[in-house]
Amino acid sequence: MFVRSCWPLLLSLLFCNAFAKPSTKREVIPRDTGASSNFVTQQGDKLMVNGSTFNYIGTTAYWLSSLNTDEDIDFTLGNISQAGFNVVRTWAFNDVETIPENGTWIQLIQNGTLLINEGPNGLQRLDKVIELAKKHGLYILLSLTNNWNPRPLTDNIQVVDPLSALRLGARDVTPGTNNSLPRGFLSNDYGGMDAYVRQFGGPREHDQFFTNQTLINAFKNFTSQIVSRYANNTNVLAWELANDPQCSSSINASSSCIAQHVTQWHSDVAQHVKQLDPNHIVASGHQGFLCTDCPKLFPRVTAPPPRPSPRAEARRSVLPWTRERILKERKEAFKKTRALAKKSGQSGDGIRIRGRWVSTPTRRQDSGLGSAFDGSHGVDSEDIFNIPEIGLGSFMVFPDQVKYGPDDPNLPPFNNTVKQGQDWIRSNVDMARLFGKPVTMSGFGLVTQPNTQAFVPFNSSVAPFASDSNLAPQTPFATNDQQIDAYQQWMQTGILGGVQGMIHYQWMQPGLTAQPGTTISPDVTQAPTSPDITHTTSSPNDGYGDQDTAPLSSIVQQFAPDFQNRQGTVVV
Repeated sequence: MFVRSCWPLLLSLLFCNAFAKPSTKREVIPRDTGASSNFVTQQGDKLMVNGSTFNYIGTTAYWLSSLNTDEDIDFTLGNISQAGFNVVRTWAFNDVETIPENGTWIQLIQNGTLLINEGPNGLQRLDKVIELAKKHGLYILLSLTNNWNPRPLTDNIQVVDPLSALRLGARDVTPGTNNSLPRGFLSNDYGGMDAYVRQFGGPREHDQFFTNQTLINAFKNFTSQIVSRYANNTNVLAWELANDPQCSSSINASSSCIAQHVTQWHSDVAQHVKQLDPNHIVASGHQGFLCTDCPKLFPRVTAPPPRPSPRAEARRSVLPWTRERILKERKEAFKKTRALAKKSGQSGDGIRIRGRWVSTPTRRQDSGLGSAFDGSHGVDSEDIFNIPEIGLGSFMVFPDQVKYGPDDPNLPPFNNTVKQGQDWIRSNVDMARLFGKPVTMSGFGLVTQPNTQAFVPFNSSVAPFASDSNLAPQTPFATNDQQIDAYQQWMQTGILGGVQGMIHYQWMQPGLTAQPGTTISPDVTQAPTSPDITHTTSSPNDGYGDQDTAPLSSIVQQFAPDFQNRQGTVVV
């Protein structure tokens, strides 16, 4: 249920007219000289704290500020810290289009106006997250908006099961999502870019967020409130401009959306954030997609910036990513695996369906670069990386939803999944080395067979495999053991390659306080007409969470000591 009128709350809320252009002469917050050495800073290709290299292994908990009690936040962050993580990535936004009766919300976006909630069910919840994270020795990576916000029923005005909220324990379900999940259960149910597009009129095109000055100003107004609020918090790791920004989204982009539009938006907003907060690093949050043939707004200089001499084993010539280089390296890699397959008498033939694509055995090589390299996503991470205000590069590894290259016909399906992830990591590390800046794997995850029915893609509001009650053993998703194996290999590749951080997606926390109508709502384990409602439940699971965190903790504790104390870089 949603409350239509917000007037009673106006005295406790900050009203912002998003049509008003932010002042270009806004006062810059001075660096806190008393504790400035405690901020994470960028020095060349390193992250530094108090004069020492800072490397991190983190996890994602986008829902942290939606937890119902301070004790739950404390409990969750304590467990994350105990597992060996030292960074948590979470959403610093929670946009709604009408004020909800239950749960947390941060910003009302309605008919071209913005309303910031600074109350106990608003920004004070995020305050508590940052406060308690510091208690547990954790840094927080704050993401300012999301590329994804699917509302499949928004443009088709129809009522689907109007009594479902009653039968599901009065859950607060976001209109238009075509599901019965509590608001905020999915990572894409916190508003984001498309919420601005829907509520500010004009063309309903996703790239309006990147090019329409009214929407850009609206987002800057929001970032001004958030960034200024936490500018002097030393345990804020960095500002992530957006989660997975790109031309593609829940709302279609115009045919004219190109990578340069997304790059220019990054530059504009990054400058705005750095003017407000010189203490913290600005990161993009994109997936690392390349565009080898795109014109550059921020072209790379011929000579790389000066940097300390690496150890002998770390020295390797770094070449720019070109179409010719990509195709040549693929050909050489396929040739090697084919020779090994012949020698061992093994064959990798098979069919795999992983979320969004089908790959079939073939000896023909794809002559195209693929969408991860050809600019199809409207992202040129190389151009974004060279923006002066961007101090930390980012990329992600989600092979169940993104295809990073053609399958090698000489490898079994799972081996292809692991190898493509490793190659993607190396590609982004090489690209970062060209610019002499640090880079982080800001999200990685693999869906397992037990999680198949819970899996909801980032650009969806429903689980495509939810009705498969008796999944066959040959289900296309990984086993639990395969997931752990992939994580180990990806993390090792990242560490040896020279990433400064790696963030797992996502943490799952049992034993949380359940309250009807909130993100952490009571479980419904029986028929909808007679729910079995418990008083504690687990955090949201979109297919990437796991109740048993012991295997994950074991991996983190295996790599964390050496990685977090590493001073040099070894290239593989």
